[in-house]
Amino acid sequence: MRRPTIKDVAERAEVSLKTVSRVINDEPGVRARTRERVNQAIAELGYRPDPSARSLRSAQPYALGVVYDNPNPYYIIAVQNGVLSACRETGYGLQIHPCDASSPVLAADLIDLVQGARLAGLVLAPPMSEQMPLVNELVEQGIRLVRIVSAAADPHDGAPCVWVDDHDAAYDITEHLIQLGHQRIGFLWGGTSHRSSWERYKGYAKALADYGIVEDENLVLPGDYSFDDGFRGARRLLALPDPPTAIFGSNDEIAAGVLAAARSSGLNVPYDLSIAGFEDSPFSKQSWPPLTTASQATEAIARHAAYRLIAELRRDAHPQADAPANEGFSPVLVVRGSTAPPRPRD
Repeated sequence: MRRPTIKDVAERAEVSLKTVSRVINDEPGVRARTRERVNQAIAELGYRPDPSARSLRSAQPYALGVVYDNPNPYYIIAVQNGVLSACRETGYGLQIHPCDASSPVLAADLIDLVQGARLAGLVLAPPMSEQMPLVNELVEQGIRLVRIVSAAADPHDGAPCVWVDDHDAAYDITEHLIQLGHQRIGFLWGGTSHRSSWERYKGYAKALADYGIVEDENLVLPGDYSFDDGFRGARRLLALPDPPTAIFGSNDEIAAGVLAAARSSGLNVPYDLSIAGFEDSPFSKQSWPPLTTASQATEAIARHAAYRLIAELRRDAHPQADAPANEGFSPVLVVRGSTAPPRPRD
């Protein structure tokens, strides 16, 4: 069957093409009964506007951009899927734009992207979303954007965002390990350019302090959000004269690297070494044993960020509408087979 067109909608609703276009673009001046009839015809026909065609016909662009620089493919795929689902439901197109967060000309590149591709706005993923000089420069250029950021609460920094409470989730993971009986708990950082790494470390450190455990700097190692850094970091920790009985990796890829290092050292997980990750990536359920982690609804977070951006764009056309609020998400501890009480040492 051919794809329904705007002409089919107009014929079904018994209105003009111009009226259908005004309803689709959420323009004022259409009577409520007429708008309802057009929307009903759209639903019955399963009509979806072509965002590129809408942008060409209208002064208003109808495509969003997702900007990211993250070594974790599972995270990026979830972000893309979340934004895409919101775009499909609201008639927007989507352009994916990987970039180098450390580039000195990043702001100029993103401004060129928005203008050249006629994007309505950007969803910024970490770490660009947490670089306030970049964010401020984009806002000063009139670019609409919404950020996905790591924060223990709404940052109230003047730029729209969806925030994720990594701090408390990391606290919960560390507390879980402490309550199992672990005193020597290693921590492997993600990239320090990501605020999530700092928030997860601070949650880890706060849990240790609250339980009266003195943090051992030898148990905390730098790294990136990658399997290889998890493997290398774990080998260093396990080679210590007094190695940890548990290791908390800042994401599941790091934790998977720790699991591989433990296996290569002949350790039984979880009895010789407990391992925890973060984010609840697909392979966290598929590894053996499956990983204890914090379930982070990345796809839902990205979908809400896209809806937040679209609400801002619609408010441009209807300034009397209430300003949308920032939203927060809290990852939830998921206990699986990779953690257990420590085995007594001789």
